[in-house]
Amino acid sequence: MDDIVRQALAKWPNVPHCTGWLLLDRRGQWRMRDDAAQAAGELGTPIRHDALLGFINRNYERDADGQWFFQNGPQRVYVELAYTPWIVRLQAIDGVLRLTEQAGAAFEPARAWLDDEGGILFSDDAAPARVAALHDHDLDLFANHASLDDTGEHAAKRGVFHWRTGVDLPVEAIARADVARRFGFVASPAGRAASAS
Repeated sequence: MDDIVRQALAKWPNVPHCTGWLLLDRRGQWRMRDDAAQAAGELGTPIRHDALLGFINRNYERDADGQWFFQNGPQRVYVELAYTPWIVRLQAIDGVLRLTEQAGAAFEPARAWLDDEGGILFSDDAAPARVAALHDHDLDLFANHASLDDTGEHAAKRGVFHWRTGVDLPVEAIARADVARRFGFVASPAGRAASAS
């Protein structure tokens, strides 16, 4: 968290939280959602300002209830998640695979998952484990380094991802509808707040 944010929190500790206005889309883009976008259920407008993106990424955290938020000075801005709290890009650099999350940091996977809609997810070994969805532009690269079982009743639901030389991650099946519960996060803090009132 930025020092300026800590100072603002100390100065104004009781600023009301904000929900519905910020969304992390399925491709790792931060989006602003005005009243019209929220009412229409739209994703909103992508944020393109590099300094603002950096500020959001540095001050992106999880609360005790599994809701992800951006601490904007004294105000906590809860984030709507199009899927998972993290989106990763897969690259092969000098023959070595690397995963990088939307904030630009390396993501070290401990497990791999294939959801029932064809999405690939990775989880790390943190406690609690962070889960990240693979950007859809990187599915071909993933497939080039995976061996998936496409036979029988578990067609394309299990296999192996060849992460590093000598390091294979089993690809486990998961239902998309179960991801938030399994990894303990709230995809829609605004929806949760609305249902609580």
